[in-house]
Amino acid sequence: MRTVDVTETARILTIEDEPPIRSGIVTYLEDSGFTMLEAHDGPTGLELFRREHPDVVLCDLRLPGMDGLEVLSAITSESPETPVIVVSGVSLLSYAVQALKRGAWDYVTKPIHDMAVLESAVRRVLEHADLIRQNRMYRENLEKLNRELSRTLKQLQEDEEAGRRIQSQLLPGEKQVYGRYAFRSKLYPSMYLSGDFVDYFRIDDHRIGFYMADVSGHGAASAFVTVMLNTLVNQYRTAHRTGTDETILSPSATLLRLNRDVCAQKLDKYLTMFYCVLDSGENSLTYSSAGQFPYPLLHDGHQTRMLECRGRPVGLFGNAEFQEWKTSLPEDFVLVLASDGVLELLSPEQLMNRCNTLLQTGDSVDEFIEELTAGLDVLADKHLPDDIAFLVLSSRVGNG
Repeated sequence: MRTVDVTETARILTIEDEPPIRSGIVTYLEDSGFTMLEAHDGPTGLELFRREHPDVVLCDLRLPGMDGLEVLSAITSESPETPVIVVSGVSLLSYAVQALKRGAWDYVTKPIHDMAVLESAVRRVLEHADLIRQNRMYRENLEKLNRELSRTLKQLQEDEEAGRRIQSQLLPGEKQVYGRYAFRSKLYPSMYLSGDFVDYFRIDDHRIGFYMADVSGHGAASAFVTVMLNTLVNQYRTAHRTGTDETILSPSATLLRLNRDVCAQKLDKYLTMFYCVLDSGENSLTYSSAGQFPYPLLHDGHQTRMLECRGRPVGLFGNAEFQEWKTSLPEDFVLVLASDGVLELLSPEQLMNRCNTLLQTGDSVDEFIEELTAGLDVLADKHLPDDIAFLVLSSRVGNG
């Protein structure tokens, strides 16, 4: 999230009945870059607060027309997120305790021998208030997302066919080309709805993001989590486009954010996932794994090797951390991702050997996928023991 210097927009209201003190505070803080509002008594200060909505209030305790504690109580009641700093010549502990009980954020005693102390208090409460606002907005966004997801879940439960259509609409096309790179994907659900999910998308002019995810369990509940996953990743993409967040550019940061967001939903579900950012300028892959297995297979035109990448699942451990790897790509390559449903049919070694054998034939990627998935369409019509998904990325050099 973009950080903003608190002096850029912060407005401060000082309510002080002694003109020399008020003038000194206003002059010093204006020189520090703040916009100042001033009032000489309690009623004027409260009226100015309600009209101007300042970011911070500096309030004396002994004020004409209205006691400072009354002003403090009114402000904190009407706007709990607005920081109020009591600036008073009353140094008795009992007054400070009363002020803090009524919602004061800090207490500075007069005379103020060093105005830098007051400025430091102002900056501190501004930063704390900004953090509170960000947390509130984050909670509100999560609550909104939860409502949207609840509506989606209800629709999935009421009508499986509608659910299948929704999930299909969220999936990318089975074939997608970005410049010299081509993506292919195949999804075979073990039930009417799938807990496996794949996606690929352009992030910016030279970076492409893609991922494969496998939600625990099967059916509507697991499919619901794939909808949530797609929604969250789209939020991260939107945040990048608007220039407010670059999480989507980092696979490990993306998995970390997803883990936090999924854990917050308390869904009793978790998912394994492989997320990768392809940089066309460098012809490189940066990737991170949340327990996805089997490992991705990279064929360099001569042989196939596993990209070993370990990690904990998303949504299972609140304190999970995720490692990030980077590898350069050959000009001619094929990257194969498969969900663990394929392990019900092939061991990891058999899968790698089969991919290596098929890719050595020099057939096109489309022919390779047809050979790799041969027989799955027939099995899917009966009953697969688990969802199976394939995602294949290839350079378009000899891999049409």
